Amino acid sequence: MLRCLITLLVLCAAPLQAAELVYRLEPRQIAAGTWLLEGSTDNFSEQNGGDIVNVAFIETSAGVVLIDTGPSRRYGEALRQAIGKVSDKPLVRVLLTHHHPDHVLGNQAFSDVPIAALAGTRELLAEQGDAMAENMYRLVGDWMRGTEVVLPTETLEEGVLEIGDHRLRLLALGGHTGADLAIFDETTGVLFAGDLVFHERALTTPNSPGLDVWLNDLERLQALPWKLVVPGHGPVAGDAAPFAQMRDYLGWLDGLLRDSAARGAEMTEVIAAPIPERFARVSLSRYELTRTVTHLYPRYEREQLPRVDSPAP
Repeated sequence: MLRCLITLLVLCAAPLQAAELVYRLEPRQIAAGTWLLEGSTDNFSEQNGGDIVNVAFIETSAGVVLIDTGPSRRYGEALRQAIGKVSDKPLVRVLLTHHHPDHVLGNQAFSDVPIAALAGTRELLAEQGDAMAENMYRLVGDWMRGTEVVLPTETLEEGVLEIGDHRLRLLALGGHTGADLAIFDETTGVLFAGDLVFHERALTTPNSPGLDVWLNDLERLQALPWKLVVPGHGPVAGDAAPFAQMRDYLGWLDGLLRDSAARGAEMTEVIAAPIPERFARVSLSRYELTRTVTHLYPRYEREQLPRVDSPAP
């Protein structure tokens, strides 16, 4: 009798658990023919299923253009349903801003649509995708069930891409990962900055070629005649606040790492450095400082070390 009761409880609980793994995606219109699905500024967790990224789509006269696909197959499927509730036009192109898992692991749901990215993004995803997917399984659990890496099928270059009645300017940049696509919709004035811009959320640096490269990218982006900025993470802005915060944050990071290396500080000391008060409200500042020191501090230390074969002064 007890065994039957336990079996009944397990069978009743299983559908309930599956039902909880639902992404409740609500597209919000931010410009003419343009919708945003805004993710949390929290870290990956089993509570949010990795829904921490901003994904957007544009309805053109020729069909729908999707910018990034989200963190899992399940998310991609929910995203496709959400798009269908807003537009009856077909999906004609997926544009990937970069290779990080929260932006590309929904690709499976769009395998019948051309998926386009910079050549470097495809290379990085081919090299790192399986490991990133495995890590996502560890971070968010069953939300990732059935998720596999799907590589881009088209290669993008910097220039203008016209789709229907929208003219999209593609910018090939690299401060965040070495291969970062920003998309400026000249038709609406919306700039999709990808993870080159974080707003009210601390930036991530695992593949950054250098903070100086990133600062130069921000200068290019801010110089565009945008009306609205969609960051990869954090709230949309109609002013230059995201750029100001990014430059301030990157400048502080660079100064901290450079000064610490110059005085020979240990990595643990740099990780424990105080966060400036102006960044205290920025989500995950301490967490991302720890990761950034791990990623970048050895490079700053090497710059301070003289070569053993250099002639004495």
